[in-house]
Amino acid sequence: MTAVLGKAPARLPAQEPARFRHLLAAEWIKLWSLRSSYWVLGVGALTVIGINVNSAASNADRLAHQRLPSEPPPEVPARPELLFDPLHTAFVDPAWQLLMLITATVGGIAVFGEYSSGLVRTTFAAVPNRQAVVAAKVSVVSAVMLTLGTFVAGTSFGITQMLLREYGGLSLGDPGALRAVAAAALLAPLCALVGMAVGVVTRHAAGSVVGVVALLLLVPALFQGERYRWVKEIGNAMPLSAWERLVMNPERAHDLGKYPLAITEAWLVYGAWATAAVAIALLVVRRRDL
Repeated sequence: MTAVLGKAPARLPAQEPARFRHLLAAEWIKLWSLRSSYWVLGVGALTVIGINVNSAASNADRLAHQRLPSEPPPEVPARPELLFDPLHTAFVDPAWQLLMLITATVGGIAVFGEYSSGLVRTTFAAVPNRQAVVAAKVSVVSAVMLTLGTFVAGTSFGITQMLLREYGGLSLGDPGALRAVAAAALLAPLCALVGMAVGVVTRHAAGSVVGVVALLLLVPALFQGERYRWVKEIGNAMPLSAWERLVMNPERAHDLGKYPLAITEAWLVYGAWATAAVAIALLVVRRRDL
């Protein structure tokens, strides 16, 4: 008995520190452990595609009644800006504004959901490196939303242009088509990152939803006047304005206004908003208490 009591207690094996791949796996499980993720993203994607397809079908039916396919098209159109734009049917504003809200809301849920449930305390207790946790969350959400955006943009473009093949339907090789699809695909992860930043700041479900609606939709609508240049420049710096510029058909005449947004500037808006959203999420999580 003395020999047994005198033995030193056995040491527990040292636990392997969490690596980044472990954090990615954990964030993947967190995102898909909620049934709402499946329903919101699935139904939202189908709704966006359905709105675009319905627009293409309606336009095809209208064009079929306006001019029979056997009739030759007019040689000189009266006004080029009034020509039918098949690219626009794949990127109807209400449909993609809905996608912006859906992806931003899911991005916010990925953050404030942990705070409201208290899971964030367990997460940071297991992994004190908060920046690594946020980086893993950003990576997973961005990858999922990029996949979703690519699917919605590619499907919408493919189906709508197939329906309009007799009325000037486009392919990816036509001017502006690939740029429009890429811009629409990147809009989903961009808005999700913005939603994450708003969720980190507010840490509240209703506050996050109101915040993304105001930031992504209301602010661009308020800064559309051209009386003062600074007002228009603020409007041009919003993600919605950049997306609208990138999905424009360069083969059609458009009134870009007094202070137009260039294509390069629109891509810079995308990059600036994504970078700022990630920076805000990292900074706030690092400095604020739970």
